[in-house]
Amino acid sequence: MVLVTGGTGLVGAHLLFHLANKGLKVKAIHRKQSDLRRVEKVFSYYSNDATALFKKIMWIEADLDNIPTLEIAFTNVTHVYHAAALISFDPRNYKKLRKVNVKGTRNIVNLCLAYGIKKLCYVSTIGAIGRSINGESMTEETEWNDAHTNVYALTKYDAEMEVWRGSQEGLDMVMVNPGIVLGPGFWKYGSGKFFSIAAKGQRIYPPSGTGFITVNDVVKMMVSLMESPIKNERFIAVSENLTYKKVVAIIAKELGKPGPKNKLKLWQLEILWRLDWVRTVLTGKERKLTKNGVFSLRKRRVYNNTKIQKYFPFEYESIEEALIFSSKHFLKEVS
Repeated sequence: MVLVTGGTGLVGAHLLFHLANKGLKVKAIHRKQSDLRRVEKVFSYYSNDATALFKKIMWIEADLDNIPTLEIAFTNVTHVYHAAALISFDPRNYKKLRKVNVKGTRNIVNLCLAYGIKKLCYVSTIGAIGRSINGESMTEETEWNDAHTNVYALTKYDAEMEVWRGSQEGLDMVMVNPGIVLGPGFWKYGSGKFFSIAAKGQRIYPPSGTGFITVNDVVKMMVSLMESPIKNERFIAVSENLTYKKVVAIIAKELGKPGPKNKLKLWQLEILWRLDWVRTVLTGKERKLTKNGVFSLRKRRVYNNTKIQKYFPFEYESIEEALIFSSKHFLKEVS
């Protein structure tokens, strides 16, 4: 039996669909306030039998810091996909991020060891990949440097250290470091905001770019690695290195909106992150732009995705086609 954490998120929901569609026995943990209907909605994008597939999932209410409930989830499990994480770039949330991302991952690793789990797949982020200082594309071996790193990436890197510690203690594991994951269903969070921004016809766009990948490619890579003899390795999961302008432009076209036209200057961003700090102080709301966030926009980051090809052929799906597919569902659900 397979256990999935983070099943109510973009990657987790698509992973659950893939596993259920393969006929595997699957458990998934969720928090009390999780919206399971959104997961079933994701299933409906790809199947006319979404409800039946969704009912095959054995849902267990559990938190990553609640060992007794996690132990219930681990019963009779042989393989674990750990995709759960708290995503925030607000420095004020650092302690919360450590509790979920680091301590939560430590708990998962320890339970994997205690229950003799055959293999663990951990979903990290390209934010935990080191930054190149000479302009070369970044690989899994690029040296880590925490200078100017956002709080989310800091905690995901420390979570990786927990997974590597598990591998040294006898746990077989694989790790994927996805770029920005694109896919349908979660319009208010993460990459879903690209669709919301495009829908508003916003003409300004941030400079630079980064690595992108479709959610189905992330899932395909995770499952392929888990079913292979590969162990104790991590892989960058990026299909294309694109500018933010390019991604928003594709979506805007599909939504019938004008595309981005005016690039934000770095001096403007320096002013904006300071204004955002003031807004947060006055209102208590979540930070939208931070100093480290602006630093990341100073230089386009390019990621090398060839390592996976050394182990088995891996063909990526088209980012543009995935954005078109997602845009159609966005129009049906939000417009």
